[in-house]
Amino acid sequence: MAACLWAQGISDNRSSNLPLRRVVVLTSGLSYYEHSGSVNGSVSFNLPFRLDAVNDALRTLVINDPSSTNPQVVYQSENTLIETLRSLSIDLSDEPGMAAILSRLRGAQVEIHAPTSYTGRIAGIEHRHITTGMMSMMTPFLLLSAQDGLRAFDLNEIASIRFTDPVIEQDLNRALDLIAQSRNSFSRQLMVSLGGSGRRNVSISYVIPSPVWKVSYRLDLGASSPLFQGWAIVDNDSDNDWNNVELSLVAGRPASFIQQLYPPYYVSRPVLPLSIAGTAEGVTHDRSPLPSAAPAAARMRTESSNDMAYAVEAEMSVARDSASIAGGTIQTAAARDSGGQFEFTIRNPVTLNRRMSAMFPIVESQIQARAVLIYNGSGRYPRLGAELTNTSGMKLPAGPITVYDGGVYAGDALIDFWNENENRFISYGEDLSVTANITNANATVISSVRISGGVMIINRNITYTKTYTFINSGSASRPLIVEHSRMAQTDLVSPEAFEETASLYRFNTALPANRQTVFSVNERRTISSNITLLPMNLDTMISYSTNQEIPANVREALARAVTLRRAVDAAEAETRTIDAQRTRLITEQDRIRRNLEAAGQSQQGQEYLRRLAALDNEIDTVTANLARSEEDARAARRAYETYINSLNLS
Repeated sequence: MAACLWAQGISDNRSSNLPLRRVVVLTSGLSYYEHSGSVNGSVSFNLPFRLDAVNDALRTLVINDPSSTNPQVVYQSENTLIETLRSLSIDLSDEPGMAAILSRLRGAQVEIHAPTSYTGRIAGIEHRHITTGMMSMMTPFLLLSAQDGLRAFDLNEIASIRFTDPVIEQDLNRALDLIAQSRNSFSRQLMVSLGGSGRRNVSISYVIPSPVWKVSYRLDLGASSPLFQGWAIVDNDSDNDWNNVELSLVAGRPASFIQQLYPPYYVSRPVLPLSIAGTAEGVTHDRSPLPSAAPAAARMRTESSNDMAYAVEAEMSVARDSASIAGGTIQTAAARDSGGQFEFTIRNPVTLNRRMSAMFPIVESQIQARAVLIYNGSGRYPRLGAELTNTSGMKLPAGPITVYDGGVYAGDALIDFWNENENRFISYGEDLSVTANITNANATVISSVRISGGVMIINRNITYTKTYTFINSGSASRPLIVEHSRMAQTDLVSPEAFEETASLYRFNTALPANRQTVFSVNERRTISSNITLLPMNLDTMISYSTNQEIPANVREALARAVTLRRAVDAAEAETRTIDAQRTRLITEQDRIRRNLEAAGQSQQGQEYLRRLAALDNEIDTVTANLARSEEDARAARRAYETYINSLNLS
């Protein structure tokens, strides 16, 4: 989080601060900070931020200075420290030891004290085995090119080393300054420079991540006029104190995301050959003016990436309180609509030390409330509840409600976002004096039948009945709200619901004292069946023609269809019988012919010949009968199909 902004005067070298004046905490995990005050001349401000807040600060920073024509914001990028340390003449980026530092500066002139002073140039570092008693170890030695030749000094015996090159000395101090400034790896600073003149009022504002503010409510149902009270819970997790700031709390769900603006971003580019390099391709030419081979086109590769990460809104936690309510003495927050959201502003300036949290009253109002029992179709006992109307004049965010009854804790409830003048139900416990039981049943009846184009359409109504049985063993009558879950693709038949949502119906009823109460809810679903009549078998058609649920006119039409269908079946059966008779005669005729061939002109053969002639006459007669029967069957079927297709009944 940003701390207090300190301004350094550039011209007069005087210091002042730009105090924090306003903080707006949102339920989307962000906070708006505004610093404002009077400055004189050109000034620079240091804005410290947590590392995870820099991207949002860069995205949302706003500077208001009436006389500055060229404001500037300067900061170290994510890899500034390492790259800057590596660019210096003395590289401390990898936390090197003395031997590594001196080895990297070979050729540099130094002055050492070991303990006598020597001046020379670094020739290198040499490691030697040094044995002390029973131990042997590698020891680094500095090789120094001095006036009297090359000398070796044990680094452990050198008291001090000074670089005589002022550039190296300056880079060493600069590197140490950078390292000192970056000791806090979780903090980054933005320097805002305002190049204005004269005394004027300026402001700097930004949006950064923060804990969401939370809300908890108290409701006293036992009072003559039910009292509703709400408290906001705010966390100051920043590194600075809030001193007399204007604090606003915004309830809403704005779109919010994080974009990686802080780290350097490099775009990949294609590598193309130099246009002045290379040789021309060898080509041959025929009589056409065009070369036989065209030069190949270079292909370019492009790469892109998108490092946008979207922030997840923090979920509101549930806070519970068991203190009683003393109404009428609390000054609550001022509330107003703010760009599609709702804003609560604490009436008095707020002082809150860093890393501390506080509770602030945002609403206290008498509201309309009616104590009821609520049964949602699950469990053995209905829940203790209340029907509330938001008459506070405010849009209230979601949160927990601690319910009291006559100053005594009664239970906890939850409520979603609550708009002005909106009715809501809450529940905060179970009423053990009332028991509930549920039974389910369903019945199917034919509601309508229609025949058209040879298709019978039957509509059936399925009525689902859920029966609630309540036994109130208490001594007082109790109002009850039944929350009945809506069945898919059904319509409510009875009773009439006083309220319905996307998922349930609500019904009002009463539970007399020491009585059993039965309450039934009926829902209906219509199912339509399309039945083609022509391929229907006779037994099925007979069952429909005798079904008393089918309307009388339809049953009569189906009975007539049954008669015609029986005529068709009888004609087709007769045809099959004659055809079978003809087949038997033809089979017998074939047998006699074979016998005749075997008997020849004998007396037996003559007998076979007489029988064959008689069969021919009989076959001719049966064939004629078969033709008439087939025509009768076709006529019967045509009559049946014509009748079926001509039916048009509702």
